[in-house]
Amino acid sequence: MRLLENYPMQDITTFHAKVFAKYYTVFSSASFLKQILTSPELKGLPFIILGGGSNVLFTGDFNGVIIRNAIEGIEVVSQDENTIFIKASAGEKWHDVVLYCVNRNYGGIENLSLIPGTVGAGPIQNIGAYGVELKDVLHEVEAMNVHTFEIHKFSNAECKFGYRESIFKKEEKGNYIILSVTFKLTKNPKVNVSYGSLSKELESLGITNPTIKDVSNTVIKIRSSKLPDPDKIGNAGSFFKNPVIPNEQFDKIKELHPSIAYFPATPGHTKLAAGWLIEQCGWKGKRIGDAGVHKDQALVLVNYADATGKEIFDLSAKIIASVKEKFGVELEREVNIF
Repeated sequence: MRLLENYPMQDITTFHAKVFAKYYTVFSSASFLKQILTSPELKGLPFIILGGGSNVLFTGDFNGVIIRNAIEGIEVVSQDENTIFIKASAGEKWHDVVLYCVNRNYGGIENLSLIPGTVGAGPIQNIGAYGVELKDVLHEVEAMNVHTFEIHKFSNAECKFGYRESIFKKEEKGNYIILSVTFKLTKNPKVNVSYGSLSKELESLGITNPTIKDVSNTVIKIRSSKLPDPDKIGNAGSFFKNPVIPNEQFDKIKELHPSIAYFPATPGHTKLAAGWLIEQCGWKGKRIGDAGVHKDQALVLVNYADATGKEIFDLSAKIIASVKEKFGVELEREVNIF
């Protein structure tokens, strides 16, 4: 085990804030992970498993161990005439797995193109975009228990998925480290273009009978136009969840703000567009020092140069307070805060 001390995390997190970890190490297999977790040097220290570092914000130095998941590999587990099961290791880049499937005409995850991060983060967040969530195609999650070191397989139902939620963020938070994810995909794909901006973009491109390749390319085009490249400007994508509120509350807000952006949600509830709420409060494009709200997408907080994690967090707190004051809706951060 190679253990690095006082490790700078600026280049392993997409916010690129200048923070340090007491220790940093990498594992590329389950046995190597067990070796790290049982090592005497790290006993009693807090640890965080990091994949692509694209959904985290450190508000200060971390007095523990950053452990990066670097398990790689994509394989076909089983298949029949219509269905194929693809197993992807947790350290694989998510978008690489999407392209692997799209290029082979395995349908189901093309709408999730260009989401940053690694496969292992997917089930934790139940990642979703353009009318599709990971739970729609996930078959099984393989994970190691950090206390017993036993490997457990979670079915889709056992993951208890919700909107940007799972068992790994709630009752089992911190108890398991994801090793691989198996997806159930189709060899005879039917595209999902129900999401408004996706269908409009396909229409503008003159694509009337899209393939999954067309959907993937269009999602990439939309995301690239709306979201800043973290290699050029520090960010973690969408910083806030779209709030889901009771219909009674929504009706009162809509009466005062008829142009409010919203989507259908669970029965009796409506999902609001957090970006619209933030923009109405005047935050889009606003900058406080080197921390700011992106000029093209109010959901995205950015580090223009040397913003600290605390400065970005404090900016998010101001946004939450202003949305609460104007609309009576409390935004929830999607990014994990440490």
